[in-house]
Amino acid sequence: MFKTIKNDLPASIVVFFVALPLCLGIALASGAPLFSGLIAGIIGGIVVGAMSGSNIGVSGPAAGLAAIVLVAITSLGYKNFLVAVVIGGLIQILFGVLRLGVIGYFFPSSVIKGMLTGIGIIIILKQIPYFFGMDKNPEGDFAFLKVEWDNLISGLLNSINALISGNISIGATLIGLISLGILLLWSNVLSKKGKIFQLIQGPLVAVVIGILFYVFTKDGSLGLVSKQLVSVPVPDSLDSFKGQFSFPNFGVITKPEVWITGFTIALVASLETLLCVEATDKLDPHKNVTPTNRELFAQGTGNIVSGLIGGLPITQVIVRSSANIQSGGRSKMSAIIHGFFLLISVILIPTLLNKIPLSVLAAILFVVGFKLAKPSTFKQMFKLGWKQWFPFMATVLPMVITGDLLLGIGLGLIVGIFIILQKSFQNSHFLHKEGEDVNDGKIKMTLAEEVTFFNKGAILKELDNIPENSQLEIDLMNTRYLDYDVIEILEDFALKAKERNINIKLISKRGVVENPPSFIEFFELRPKSSLGLN
Repeated sequence: MFKTIKNDLPASIVVFFVALPLCLGIALASGAPLFSGLIAGIIGGIVVGAMSGSNIGVSGPAAGLAAIVLVAITSLGYKNFLVAVVIGGLIQILFGVLRLGVIGYFFPSSVIKGMLTGIGIIIILKQIPYFFGMDKNPEGDFAFLKVEWDNLISGLLNSINALISGNISIGATLIGLISLGILLLWSNVLSKKGKIFQLIQGPLVAVVIGILFYVFTKDGSLGLVSKQLVSVPVPDSLDSFKGQFSFPNFGVITKPEVWITGFTIALVASLETLLCVEATDKLDPHKNVTPTNRELFAQGTGNIVSGLIGGLPITQVIVRSSANIQSGGRSKMSAIIHGFFLLISVILIPTLLNKIPLSVLAAILFVVGFKLAKPSTFKQMFKLGWKQWFPFMATVLPMVITGDLLLGIGLGLIVGIFIILQKSFQNSHFLHKEGEDVNDGKIKMTLAEEVTFFNKGAILKELDNIPENSQLEIDLMNTRYLDYDVIEILEDFALKAKERNINIKLISKRGVVENPPSFIEFFELRPKSSLGLN
């Protein structure tokens, strides 16, 4: 792991500065103590990072769980909720043991790309208030805080109205623009000029400049107020630091509602993790493949530890992971080091962290969001045709409109399945007619390699349209699977064929038969069984 430390150390710094406000924002969105988000970030980096088989995935508190966590804390109480987090971790370990990590591979590539693009757009739009100093709270990854926003669209309209009316912070906007300029200059120009610019990353420089800007302008007209800065809890003694930890109340472990919450956390966290694993593996320039069952085991262990010391539920998170990839991270050391940075910063320099302008962090996330939602991605998906474009957009639009990750993925998956079923309906067979006169010609029906009950309608329609006095040749030479439902259709058609004077020739690897008296007997099938022709 230490062979790539020159790549992992700078990337870990970037991930640290991306993760810090996200940890705080998710805690706020979940109605949990701020410190609980930092605990989850630290455990996600150090514990999960060490156990995971992913080279570039970064774990931490998940905003996709914020709504579930908020309801659970309200109904159960925080210490009782922590028991559910521990239970969720145990269930995730069970998922890994049962080798359920393959679930993520059943999601189409168009849906995964739609998820990444939707996240990128949401990141950009949701950072607008911070960039212009109009909002006061750090934000999460997907289900962002709704302090002044009823939803994404109204929030965007409010931001536009604030910009038009001049209701923005000049200081926050100025340092945001300076930071954005530094990031673009660093990635497009300076990073190619020398190794020093690869070791010292643009986001770090932007953060340092942001702190200096705050220090030198705090008493002037460009000064920033506290709501425009990062807000990390500052303990005044060792006892107060220890007092920020919470511990689960295992006295409620027998309550059904605690187990239901635990299972819900395990299920949603596992699904988010597996989708993020799939997405990050696609983004990885070195195309490493993450062992998904091991990932579930690592995530479960992380959630157990996090729950035992007062932290929020953990998943692998696409925002942190993509920032890690884009910053050149090569091994799991990047995730582990970022976890230690979170731990050290919380202990040693919370006051310094509280001087970082949120507009600087917004500028960093602008770049991350743009790289996820490049216009070229839309162009590429459109060129691939409607079978890729529709599931892609069905994923992006609901996510952007509602901010709901799971809703977008669900609708995209439904559209993808519908397209598969439609193509299966269309590709069940090939019909070829011979002869100048259809009524005197030969008709050849070649069935596909696999024919299921989805194809019943298409095949039945073609058989019903075959004219009287025809010669029908049914070719099954390439068919490896024929559903019993389709055989029943052929059986019924054979009876009608006699009345319509249609001669049937059946060709298969079992031989050639003229006008078989019974298709079912020919294939020697029992009722409700299926045919394997190979």
